[in-house]
Amino acid sequence: MELIQSFSVDHTHIVPGIFTSRVDHLGDYSVTTYDIRLKKPNREPVIDVGAMHSLEHLIATFLRNDPDWKDEIIYWGPMGCLTGFYLILKGNRPSKEIYELMLRSFRAVGDAQEVPGATAVNCGHYLMHNLEMAKWYAREFADYLEANAGNSDIFEYPRTERLVTEDGQSFYDS
Repeated sequence: MELIQSFSVDHTHIVPGIFTSRVDHLGDYSVTTYDIRLKKPNREPVIDVGAMHSLEHLIATFLRNDPDWKDEIIYWGPMGCLTGFYLILKGNRPSKEIYELMLRSFRAVGDAQEVPGATAVNCGHYLMHNLEMAKWYAREFADYLEANAGNSDIFEYPRTERLVTEDGQSFYDS
């Protein structure tokens, strides 16, 4: 079975950042999946589950209401490993082109007074939210993005080299 693209990235070297995970060409248009990584995988504690849930609600709401981007947004949601989020957009833009959008999104969390949709009617687990921790993680990531804006490592995935034997057998480290 072929290893999926997101598992071909060397997770031992990923730093927080904004990465292009994959580009899918669907007939006349493309969609791009971005890896919005807040934590170093396997080297930092994961994001608190309640904060992750709150960040999902807050940033999804922000993105889908942004006048310049709302028509481009397909999906915003958490990674199962709790180290970041996936953003899926229409089109094919380099990750640097969504830097300002991500910075504004995470900065906007700091202004939130409540988590949108955090009611039993609107949410599958409405009690599992942590607004104050969401604000803390959002501020930490936004500060990091600003401090590293000129660092190409926050926009380019580290790639894993794969050993392939003479008979074509591949070995993976994931």
